[in-house]
Amino acid sequence: MNFELSEEQKMIQQSVERFVQENYDLPTRVKLSGDGVGFSKEYWNSMAELGWLGLPFSEDDGGFGGNQIDVIVIMEQFGRGLVLEPYLSSVVMAGGAIKRGGSDKLKQEFLSSLIEGSKQLCFGYAELQSRFDLDDVATTAKKEGDTYVINGQKSMVLNAESADAIVVSVRTDGAQVDKNGISLFLVDADSKGVEMENFPTVDGLRASEISFENVEVDSSRLIGPINEGFGILQEATNDAILALCAEAVGAMEVLYKDTVEYTQQREQFDHPLSDFQVLQHRMVDMFMEYEQSKSMLLRATLETVQDPIAAQKTIHGLKYLVGKSGIFVGENAVQLHGGMGVTEELRVGHYFKRLIVIDSILGNTDFHLQKFTNFD
Repeated sequence: MNFELSEEQKMIQQSVERFVQENYDLPTRVKLSGDGVGFSKEYWNSMAELGWLGLPFSEDDGGFGGNQIDVIVIMEQFGRGLVLEPYLSSVVMAGGAIKRGGSDKLKQEFLSSLIEGSKQLCFGYAELQSRFDLDDVATTAKKEGDTYVINGQKSMVLNAESADAIVVSVRTDGAQVDKNGISLFLVDADSKGVEMENFPTVDGLRASEISFENVEVDSSRLIGPINEGFGILQEATNDAILALCAEAVGAMEVLYKDTVEYTQQREQFDHPLSDFQVLQHRMVDMFMEYEQSKSMLLRATLETVQDPIAAQKTIHGLKYLVGKSGIFVGENAVQLHGGMGVTEELRVGHYFKRLIVIDSILGNTDFHLQKFTNFD
C-alpha cells in the first residue's frame, strides 16, 4: 500500500493546518463553544469558500470528487485544534447519506446548499434503547398516501440545534432489531411535530434529543430504496468512524507533544522531569499508541476506498484501537501535567475530554472489540 499523500492532499493539509493555527487557540474555542449555536458561522462560510465542504462529493453533485482520504486529512488537522464546526455531522454523515441514496432533486436542493455553506444538516440514528446497534430502530414511518408519518425519538443528535434538516433512520417494515426494513428520510428541522431538547456536551459541542410526533414527510424525501436504507446508513457511519478516528489521532499528537515539552521545562530535584527514565518510558508509550493509531487509520481508510464492504472488520479494529489509545494518551498527559492537567486554563484537559467522547460515539472500545472478534 502507498501511504504517500498526493500533492493536492498535501496542499489541503497545509491549508487546514494554517487555518487551525490562526483561528483555534484555546480562548477562542472556549468563547465559541459558549456562544450562540456553539461554533462560528464565519468559520463555516470560510470552509465553504476554501472548498472543504464540497471535498467528499462528486463533481456531478457540485463537489470536488474527493474520497475518505481527503476527509481524514482535514479531520486530523481539526483534531489538533478541537474544531467546533459541524463538519462530521453535516458533511460526512448526513451529506454522505444523501450522496449515496438521495434523488437528483434532493442532491440539487440540499447538497448544493451544503457545499456553498448556506445550509447545515444533522444525522439522527441513535435511540435510547439502541446503544450502538444501528439496526435497533424503534422510530417508525407509516405510509399515508404520498406522505410518510414519522413517530419516535432520536438521541444525541450532534449539531441538530443549528441544522436546517435532519437525516433520520426509521422503521418502515420488520421487527425493531432488523437490518431489513430500515429507511432513511430527510426531514426539515422546522417541520410540525419536531421537538428538540438542546444541551452542551462535556467536550464543548452541542447535541439534542429529538422527538417526532406525527411528522409528515413527502415520499420524495426518501433516501435510497424503501426498506433498504441500512447499507447507506452503515457506509455513512463507517465514513464517520474514519473521520472521528482521524480527529482523535490529531488530538493525540497534540497531547503527547505538549507533554514532552512540559516535562522538559518542569523541574524536580534540580532536574527536568524528562530526565527521569520512568517518565521517558511513559512518553514513549504515548508516542507508540499515537503511531499505531495513525497507521491503523491509514490502513482502514485505504481499504475503505478500495472496497467498503471488505473493510468492515478493519474499521471495527480501528475504532477499538483508537478508543483505547486515546484514553491512554489522555490519561498519561493529565498525569504528567499534574493537577493543572485538568484545569480549564490548560488545553490538555479539553483534549482528553474530547478523546473520551470520541470513544463513545458510534460504538466504544468494548462494542467494537466484540464486533471484531465475532466478525465473519
